[in-house]
Amino acid sequence: MTTLWQYGSSNPDNATHLDTIRQWWVSLQDQEIHWQQRLLPTDGDLIHLDWEPQKFDEIFTIKTPQVRGATLYWFKPEQPQERSITPHKLELDLQQKRLYIFPESQQQIVIRVERYKLPYQLIELTDPDLAVGKNGMILLRDHQQLIEVKINLSLDRLKLLKSKLSSDQ
Repeated sequence: MTTLWQYGSSNPDNATHLDTIRQWWVSLQDQEIHWQQRLLPTDGDLIHLDWEPQKFDEIFTIKTPQVRGATLYWFKPEQPQERSITPHKLELDLQQKRLYIFPESQQQIVIRVERYKLPYQLIELTDPDLAVGKNGMILLRDHQQLIEVKINLSLDRLKLLKSKLSSDQ
């Protein structure tokens, strides 16, 4: 679900949408955020943008996020000056918990703000040795990579694993 606010819109929900976005923005207080800025594609469709981390992306703990009028304000740690950006459009993706800011001063740019999430580390084991112990313990061993993974499953997770394995056959 997307909440859209646009400067000068005649949509009767425009003010309500801005308030929803304001509440989300304020909720970022003391959160580590990922701030990404990209050039808008010529067709304006955000689906074509590459949001993989890039050199100029920033990760920082946002301080005192506020919305006054239609302008977003915040502080960066260790920096005394308040930052601000006035958008001509804001899109809040409530499902993904991301805010897209379309600055009034640079209409060829979009900024994406979201809470920073550490990326998962993928460990890939191909046909490892497998041992199953008591109380839902599973041990995977890859002798080539010298990796051992010990997994302790709750009874509910063990039942779920068993049902998924039997349904895949």
